[in-house]
Amino acid sequence: MLFRKAKMSDIEKIAALINFYADKGAMLPRTIPYMYQRVREYTVIEDNNGTIIAVGSLHILWSDLAEICSLAVRPENISNGLGLSLVERLLQESRELEIKNIFTLTYQPTFFEKCGFTRIEKENLPQKVWTECINCPKFPNCDEIALIRKI
Repeated sequence: MLFRKAKMSDIEKIAALINFYADKGAMLPRTIPYMYQRVREYTVIEDNNGTIIAVGSLHILWSDLAEICSLAVRPENISNGLGLSLVERLLQESRELEIKNIFTLTYQPTFFEKCGFTRIEKENLPQKVWTECINCPKFPNCDEIALIRKI
């Protein structure tokens, strides 16, 4: 397995993986243009055949706040510890950038609690709510759960 930053040639494959889960209501969808604009935020895990088997994004919102988002693992690779490994990789990236607070908005809170995150109210994340959430089709009736981890 290889952890690496995403490349432009990965975007359609990453979008397909994320939107596979979005179609099931398990995460929010991402458009191709959105992902091209944020390609540097994405980290992928590639198997020995060069297939992307997991993806996650570290989105910086403020000097001390970033979000882990769009975390997805191919269905046949779930329960292999890839999600946890990817979260740890994104937390390490946060440490290197000296970002102290990492949060997520998710429909999978139990997974993130196993990664050391604790639940908080979304209202405690004003940078997220007023810069991005306000443009989401689910706003103001978001049903995702907010969790945070201090590092």
